[in-house]
This record gives sequence, structure tokens and C-alpha cells, in this order.
Amino acid sequence: MALNKDALAKYKKASEISKKVKTYGKLLAKPGVSYLELSEKIEAKIRELGADLAFPTNLSVNDVAAHYCATHNDKNVLKKGDLVKLDVGIQIDGYIVDSAISFGIETKEHDKMIKTARSALDNAIKILKPGVKVSDIGAQIETTIEKAGFKVIKNLSGHGLEQYVVHAGYNIPNYDNKSNETLKKDDVIAIEPFVTNGRGGVKEGPSSGIYELYQTKPVRMYKEVLKHIVETYKTLPFSERELQKKFGPLKTRLALGTFVRAGILHDHKVLLEEKGSYVAQFEHTIIIDDKPIILG
Repeated sequence: MALNKDALAKYKKASEISKKVKTYGKLLAKPGVSYLELSEKIEAKIRELGADLAFPTNLSVNDVAAHYCATHNDKNVLKKGDLVKLDVGIQIDGYIVDSAISFGIETKEHDKMIKTARSALDNAIKILKPGVKVSDIGAQIETTIEKAGFKVIKNLSGHGLEQYVVHAGYNIPNYDNKSNETLKKDDVIAIEPFVTNGRGGVKEGPSSGIYELYQTKPVRMYKEVLKHIVETYKTLPFSERELQKKFGPLKTRLALGTFVRAGILHDHKVLLEEKGSYVAQFEHTIIIDDKPIILG
């Protein structure tokens, strides 16, 4: 489906905000800075610049590969030597730019892994055009990572994006999955290579505190909480931390538990690599064309 000028303008504005926010977040990330403080400042900056969150700030450190979201009482702080993955989602009227960077905290120890993740993304983007196979994108990523002596995380992947939907349509693999599925002009996708010195696969950990509307159903309790979720976030992921600011910790926790058990909300889990390993990630959102439009 062709993108109209209004949608394209919103994507490009979200892209510029994404770039500024990632730079801002990296500058703030120092030893002793709490995950909570960093996440809250990044989210405030997104809104200050005229956009809103497509999903809560993901601040995943070391062997935590993805989906770590600071809680309202999070005590974790950044430490010298940490490898940080900062994944931010920017949306303007539901047009989403999903983008991520990796960086070390006062260390060069992880530079090769970080550079490899960046190169894997760059090499994948080089072959993008209408008609390219998603498996060929994965092959570019896999080859780049393995040549550098690292492993690709095969059970994490990129994805398509639609208005107000972060994960839609395509699965963009990080390895050659032999799929014959091809991309079309004006498709919007996110490519996100994950590089590790661990096992090359993630397992689910505890709840991330990130929730997403799966379906709506009549509820007897916490109707006002569900109404707020539907009206405020629509189908976009949101954090328990943010919901607590309106409804308080106890009511929020009880409501979310009720909605998850009823199949109304999906509860995202923290995704963990092998304990003691490291993971690097880079990500861009891209609009497919003969000359791809790189966002974020």
C-alpha cells in the first residue's frame, strides 16, 4: 500500500526525534545512573520533542538481550564495563520508528561486538529493494556476524510495522531461514541484528512490566483501567510503571493480572542470553523502495 505524504512526513519527524533521543540517552548513561532515571528522562525527552512512545524504553544490559523495562522502584544502576542496548520506539499518530543502539559504559571491551552488530545492519540494508527475499536479508546478517567470530541470536528477529502496530506482517530473520517471502515497495520493516558470545538463543525470564492489548472483552472489575489502556495506548505496548502513575501500584498490579488471565493483555517477558555472556544490537526502521528510506 502506497504511503501518503502525511504518513511519510510523520515517519521522517519520528526518525529525527529517534536520533536525538538515542544521542541524549547515550550521553546520560554513566556509571551510577539508575535504569529508572535514564528511562524516565528518555521518555520525557520523546514527549518534549513532540512525539509519543511506541513502546516503553528498553534498557537491556549485558546478557539481557531484550525487553528490560525499568520498574517504578527499580534499584539497578549502570556500571563501568556494562554493554547497554537502548531500544526506543517513537510514534506520531501511530506511525512508528523502532530503533536501537549499543554502547559500552566507560569501556572499549565490547567494541568489536558492537561494531559487528552495526555492520550486520548496514550490510542487510545494502541489499534492500522491492522483491528481495527476507531470507537473503538474514543471510547477510548471519554471514557478517559469523565472520567476526560471534553468534547470531536466531530466535530474535526483525519485523514489519503498521500504524499503531509494532510487530506486524513480516518476520525479518537474523539468519538464512530459506523463506521465499519477498518485500514490496512501501513496506515498513525493522531490521535488528543481535550479536552474542553466548549460546545464540534467548530464553524467557520474568515479566518485563511491558504489556500489550491482545483483545477487548467485557470485564466486571477495573473497567476504568481497561478503558484508559484502550484509549491511551490502543494496540501499542505500555509499561506497568507508567500505568501506576495514574492508578497506583496496587490497583495497577491487580488490574494487569486480571487482564492477563482473561486473555485481554499480553505480558512480555525479559529475554535472556546465557548467563555471563554479552549481547549487542542495532536497529533501524526502513521503508522499502528502490532507494530505501532509513529511519531512526
